[in-house]
Amino acid sequence: MTSLVPGDHKAAMQRALSSANKSPPKPTNFRVGALIVRLSDNTILAEGYTLELPGNTHAEECCLLKLAEENSTSEEGLANAMKGPHALYTTVEPCFKRLSGKLPCVERVLRQSSWITNVYVGVQEPEIFVGQNTGIQMLKAAGIAVHHVSGLEEDILKVATAGHVSA
Repeated sequence: MTSLVPGDHKAAMQRALSSANKSPPKPTNFRVGALIVRLSDNTILAEGYTLELPGNTHAEECCLLKLAEENSTSEEGLANAMKGPHALYTTVEPCFKRLSGKLPCVERVLRQSSWITNVYVGVQEPEIFVGQNTGIQMLKAAGIAVHHVSGLEEDILKVATAGHVSA
């Protein structure tokens, strides 16, 4: 397992961005990368990216599914399996609505609010697909601390929108 330098949020976001680069470019989604980090020792427990796993999966969803498998539980069971505070790093704000009808990533994070206590975001979700995202407000309302990691916005948006058709 890899550990991050405590407090180096930009390095963590750069790692998430590297994961986002693995996502196939498509005109119908954002290429997003995410990490779940145990805060007691800054160990990365899971990494994921958009469409990494079968089923039109988002980066945050992939992290949670992989962590659930590693802990021999379901995604829902993670709330009981995980102890102590953790952080989610995601290049793009977690989605609050999915056109596919799948559970939005904000809802997935809210189900894990007993242990995901911090969310670090590289950029807010562009309004291309579902309009204004209220995910950050929903997370904050649930008591999850949300932080913007600045300095990589241009790179994140370039990766996130690769494959999109210009108007």
